[in-house]
Amino acid sequence: MSSVAVLTQESFNEHRSGLLPEQSGAVVAGSSGAGDEDALPTYKDAFPPLPEKAASPEGTQESANAWTSKIRPLKSSVITQVFHVPLEERKYKDINQFGEGDQAKVCVDIMHKTGAHLELSMAKDQGLSIMVSGKLDAVMKARKEIVSRLQTQASATVAIPKEHHRFVIGKNGEKLQELELKTATKIQIPRPDDPSNQIKISGTKEGLEKAKHEILLISAEQDKRAVERVNIDKVYHPFITGAYNKLVGEMMQETGARINVPPPSVNKTEIVITGEKEQVALAVAMIKKIYEEKKKNATTIAVEVKKSQHKYVIGPKGNTLQEILERTGVSVEIPPSDSSSETVILRGEPDRLGQALTEVYAKANSYTVSSVSAPSWLHRFIIGKKGQNLAKITQQMPKVHIEFTEGEDKITLEGPTKDLQMVQSQIEAIVTDLVSRMDYAEISVDPKFHRHLIGKGGVNINRIKELHKVTVRIPPDNEKSNLIRIEGDPQGVQEAKKELLELASRMENERTKDLIIEQRFHRAIIGQKGEKIKEVRDKFPEVIINFPDPAQKSDIVQLRGPRTEVEKCSKFMQKMVAEMVENSFSVSVPIFKQFHKNIIGKGGANIKKIREETNTKIDLPAENSNSEMIVITGKKANCEAARNRILAIQKELANITEVEVSIPSKLHNSLIGSKGRFVRSIMEECGGVHIHFPTEGSGIDKVTIRGPVEDVEKAKQQLLALAEEKQTKSHTAELRAKPEYHKFLIGKGGGNIRKVRDSTGARIIFPTADDQDQELITVVGTEEAVREAQKELEELIKSLDNVVEDTMSVDPKHHRYFVARRGQVLRDLADEYGGVMVSFPRTGSQSDKVTLKGAKECVEAAKKRMQEIIEDLDAQVTMECVIPQKFHRSIMGPKGSRIQQITRDHNVQIKFPDREDVQAAPPAEAPVQENGETNGEVKEPGDPAAPKKCDVIVISGRKERCEAAIEALKALVPVTIEVEVPFELHRYIIGQKGSGIRKMMDEFEVNIQVPAPELQSDIISITGLANHLDRAKEGLLERVKELQAEQEDRALRSFKLTITVDPKYHPKIIGRKGAIITNIRTEHDVNIQFPEKNDENQDQITITGYEHKATAARDAIQAIVDELEEMISEDITLDSRVHARIIGARGKGIRKIMDEFKVDLRFPQSGAADPNIVTVMGRPELVDEAIDHLLNLEEEYMADVVESAKMAHIRPSGSSAAAMDESRGSSKGFVVREAPWTTGSEKAPDMSSSEDFPSFGAPVATKASPWGPKRWGKGVVTAGDMLKHAVGASFLSNAPPLLLSSCS
Repeated sequence: MSSVAVLTQESFNEHRSGLLPEQSGAVVAGSSGAGDEDALPTYKDAFPPLPEKAASPEGTQESANAWTSKIRPLKSSVITQVFHVPLEERKYKDINQFGEGDQAKVCVDIMHKTGAHLELSMAKDQGLSIMVSGKLDAVMKARKEIVSRLQTQASATVAIPKEHHRFVIGKNGEKLQELELKTATKIQIPRPDDPSNQIKISGTKEGLEKAKHEILLISAEQDKRAVERVNIDKVYHPFITGAYNKLVGEMMQETGARINVPPPSVNKTEIVITGEKEQVALAVAMIKKIYEEKKKNATTIAVEVKKSQHKYVIGPKGNTLQEILERTGVSVEIPPSDSSSETVILRGEPDRLGQALTEVYAKANSYTVSSVSAPSWLHRFIIGKKGQNLAKITQQMPKVHIEFTEGEDKITLEGPTKDLQMVQSQIEAIVTDLVSRMDYAEISVDPKFHRHLIGKGGVNINRIKELHKVTVRIPPDNEKSNLIRIEGDPQGVQEAKKELLELASRMENERTKDLIIEQRFHRAIIGQKGEKIKEVRDKFPEVIINFPDPAQKSDIVQLRGPRTEVEKCSKFMQKMVAEMVENSFSVSVPIFKQFHKNIIGKGGANIKKIREETNTKIDLPAENSNSEMIVITGKKANCEAARNRILAIQKELANITEVEVSIPSKLHNSLIGSKGRFVRSIMEECGGVHIHFPTEGSGIDKVTIRGPVEDVEKAKQQLLALAEEKQTKSHTAELRAKPEYHKFLIGKGGGNIRKVRDSTGARIIFPTADDQDQELITVVGTEEAVREAQKELEELIKSLDNVVEDTMSVDPKHHRYFVARRGQVLRDLADEYGGVMVSFPRTGSQSDKVTLKGAKECVEAAKKRMQEIIEDLDAQVTMECVIPQKFHRSIMGPKGSRIQQITRDHNVQIKFPDREDVQAAPPAEAPVQENGETNGEVKEPGDPAAPKKCDVIVISGRKERCEAAIEALKALVPVTIEVEVPFELHRYIIGQKGSGIRKMMDEFEVNIQVPAPELQSDIISITGLANHLDRAKEGLLERVKELQAEQEDRALRSFKLTITVDPKYHPKIIGRKGAIITNIRTEHDVNIQFPEKNDENQDQITITGYEHKATAARDAIQAIVDELEEMISEDITLDSRVHARIIGARGKGIRKIMDEFKVDLRFPQSGAADPNIVTVMGRPELVDEAIDHLLNLEEEYMADVVESAKMAHIRPSGSSAAAMDESRGSSKGFVVREAPWTTGSEKAPDMSSSEDFPSFGAPVATKASPWGPKRWGKGVVTAGDMLKHAVGASFLSNAPPLLLSSCS
């Protein structure tokens, strides 16, 4: 990618200050006249070429050598070291376990931790050799781990002076870590507050010696070193350090000692010298020599320099002081910044002081401080957007510092005198210019209206800023200020001020109303993606609706706008909320879990139908949930209707009844029990009936019981008995038993617990799966009954805790049955009989001995049950049931549900045959015979009457049970019947996309087959279970009756009527967005057809429906026509310049006038003979009112038009602007001599050429103007154009004069 910069004369003059004087002169001369071409710079001067390789071989060689000399030879980052652990120091000495055991585990762990690779080998002396490979850091870490974990540890102490300890530790402990890694030891140094000087080392013997040696070496080094402190007066320190610390550096290099001179900012006289004793002594002697010499020869002079000029004498980072010291050898002492003294002291050789003083004054006077008067409100205009204006000045004069102080009407300048004067004159010019063309105004507006003035996303304030070319500063909320500041062009400021004050006064006349709407309805009112609230805002455009933030949990919705509109909007929203409240009624219906699928229906057909017909929301519990509650939400009446329909389905499917029992409400809580445990136990005991108590505190005594008739009666008796018992005397006791005993205590089908209850009269409640305490058993009843039941249960639990072991004989052929399916039968036995453990002999052994272990009663009961199972297995037979394979799928039912039910009911095993692969079976051919035999064997011919293998279902179990199962299977074989239905009704029975017939098949659980249309047959076949067929046939015939009735009704509804209406009235009859015609259609239940564009009879309207309703619709249309004929039409003259204002944005203004005065307005199209004629149509009295209103609007808008015309004269004309562009464009730009394209051999590169400037696959763009796409003339927007935009261009382009109606 390439870019070309064009340097024009103006920009070149701006940058020429950066050239040398002679260059500058050359450029200026070249630009003033074309004759002096020699003054122009050459191409090579302006764009010097890069050096070529051949030009400077020596330089290339040198640079190459310099480059290559820096490259170090590459070394491998992986190193290998071998460590030896002698036998006597080995931690793990078991030779037999080499390569395994703890030693191997340690090595693996070290490899994981450090990333190094370890290899172990055994030496002849039984010592251990370890080869470690890896990066240096990893190898050192691995070595430390090997020593500490594979080698026995020894310890030793070494004493060195306490002050040397810190040198052993090193900076941030780095030296100590290095020592530990190097010697593979652990070194413990006493804490600073510990007086001990003993350092403890632990590790291998070899490591200990190394560590001791290193520590003693460090200490010995420190013994050789010395520290000397010399007190020298602070004023002589600069002579010791020298300018830029050169002298002290030279002394350190010469002596080898370290000399620490405190910096000027630190008020210390002590100079510290450290190093070896001889070095320190030599350095001290040199320092003292300088000090004595300067003390003897140096004199001082004091001068007064303004405090503000001290910083110029000091210079950046004290460089100026160092510069003076270097040049003159004189030290300049400046008083501290917090001191008020202005005295500067110069100290040095007498003959040098004069020169130093001259330099001090020169530096002090090199900078000046000045100020420019500028109103504080103009400061930001002087600075410019993001400091752009100021940056231009500071880039030219970087040494001048410009400071703006908030609230002060001045700008402070500081810098070199010459530069400062130039900057001052530039800023004064900017201030003068701004003061002449800028103004400001301040208005007072209540802070509560500020955010409304700003508008959503700043839309209002941004519009005012752009329209009037001003800046408006509205104070932030936290300032609580009512002052708004407007700055900019004087006229723009006044206009913006006027508009803002008008807006504020309008807001003061507005009304704010708070609506209390529950937060749960807010989301529903707003709608998805704000669709619903948009409709409300469109309906009431002048009202601002504010919802609270969801996080605030507030119910207050704020409305703001004109009083009447706010009231209308408030009523509308309250009506919306009332409807939502009405639709949020909720009712819960308990339905037995097994009937949920029937309520849902196939593919959700039933539930969908109920939802649609009752207009409710129905939620069913999840499939894996234990809940039976179906929740219905909607209007109260609709919820009740849906509830009754759902209960009707349940009642139809099962013998379900509902009874009400009167129990005093004060007893309800005690009957429900803690967390509903008591009532739940009654429901479970009575076959899962539903018992519904009224809400607490309602005072209602009626309790509802729903379920199968027998179970409901049983639950009713129990509830009444319990209620009577509670009224007389009730007592509760609690006892505990292991959860695995509960099933045994309850017994099969609740038999055991029923015996206890019958004998004692007490109720026993066991915990449910949801209860936290799974051991707690509650006994409820009279005191005596509870005591007896508790005693019986405690005895049972005690006996269960008495664990015994027993054996029984089971034939090995039956073992597989018990242990199959991962011991499912044994798990069921353990669950049912108190966790009894049953152990079978190992597979393969011929033993028949089976061991049972558990509580005595549990073991006995389990033995008895196992005996029953064995008897069943011995008595088991296998029977075959022949049913054609095509019926197998329907017999199995969805997901095999029907077959599972039969196996549960009859306790049998059912095995279906494999499906016969019809395609794979080869055609029957004669078998190949060899020597008169088939495959060497003589085969008897098969029995043709024998059933196919794929049709035989095998049933295993007791004989009587197998026979019952066969009967149940045969009852599931589908039967087919035929029903006669007239052929012309078939398509209505099938329904749209088969929905009708699918619904019937789902409802009656049958398959209905309609003959193909080409057969023209009246016979429909129904296939299904025998007990479903009669219902399906009745349903089908009922549907036929309905369709025949519908046919008759359709004939009555097809009555047609035509009415003649002038086409010019058609739009009025249709109404806006078809509102009027839709209302007539709905009210009279008819279809109304208007003529198409190409119809001959354009005045004919056709009405179709019942005869009496079609007549009523015709009368309604005629009434509208009569009213339209009474209307008059008047033309008025309105200046075409105000048409656009009257029409308004998107036709809003004109629609408002038409709605308010109930008239139609017709504006002329662009190009009309008289563009000022506007037609008003409507009732006479309304037309007069509308005309008066329009003329008033014209008068008001014309004043604005006249004012705009005046403003247009003030603005500069387009021709002068073009002239300015032309004069600016005539600059020749930057010119050079001897350019490659001027020699003739080369030509200037074409930037649009893909050859000169190849791109990476992108096509070459066509040349474009640097100022963007051309604009083809100025656009003039007419009223007609605005109307096209408002109501659709296509409609306007076809219509002659435009008619805008209040309803079209």
